[in-house]
Amino acid sequence: MFLDILYWIGIAAGVLAGLILLITLAGLLFAKGHVVSRSLPLQQTPETIWQTVSDFANVPSWWGMVIKAEQPNKDEPDVWREAYTGNYGILLRTTESTPPKRLVRTIADEKGPFRGRWEYDITAQEQGSKITITEHGEIPNPFFRFMARVFMDPAMYLELYLKALAKKFNEPAVLEKTVAKQPAPTDNTAKSPEAENQPAANQESRSQP
Repeated sequence: MFLDILYWIGIAAGVLAGLILLITLAGLLFAKGHVVSRSLPLQQTPETIWQTVSDFANVPSWWGMVIKAEQPNKDEPDVWREAYTGNYGILLRTTESTPPKRLVRTIADEKGPFRGRWEYDITAQEQGSKITITEHGEIPNPFFRFMARVFMDPAMYLELYLKALAKKFNEPAVLEKTVAKQPAPTDNTAKSPEAENQPAANQESRSQP
């Protein structure tokens, strides 16, 4: 009886290991990086939108997916840790800030399953403003890459974020699919050692936050 149990446990473990291997191999077929972008017109000034999206401490008050935002180190005011539903956290660093036009937040923890940055561009329009968020993402692990590509929409978090932003201003969430700007080709042979340590720019692989 005991040997029979061990036998079936071994069979189940083998099947599971084979499935994980198969998914990992399939993940290698997908591009590691992606670029996706979404825009939202609002009846607000660029300054009002900027004040809202750059006030990281108060993001949990209007975007339900973020349950907590805090500065882990007061000596680094540009670094924030955001905790999301499901007890998942990301360390974000503000790498560019040009009020009230452009904000760039980059994942500071390179050991996580996801790497990349989010670019917020705010432009004035005849009636209000438009905010465009572009995600440059990278999933190094082929297993997680397969799961993300097959079971998730890359633009999902971007759309949820912009819908929550529209709701905060009591406006309709009329999202626009925009063509993300691809980074210009670079000559790898001319890179400095510091530049080689930076994450490479990502290309669009699908359709994204």
